[in-house]
Amino acid sequence: MFYRKNVGGKERVARLVAGVLMGVCGLFFLGATPLGWLVLGAGVMTVVTGLVGFCPACAMVGRKLPGEPR
Repeated sequence: MFYRKNVGGKERVARLVAGVLMGVCGLFFLGATPLGWLVLGAGVMTVVTGLVGFCPACAMVGRKLPGEPR
């Protein structure tokens, strides 16, 4: 792989749930407004980081999973 996973198991599940909820809110509650599309996009990115196990923002600040060599 080209990256090291920096999102743990419980956090991945939380990101999946939160991303789906954000997507639902963006689509159904906010509608086709710019804010709705923004929330939907953030939800999609949250789901992707949950599925892949890698978060670029966490990597930029140097976050690693516990037990990994520093």
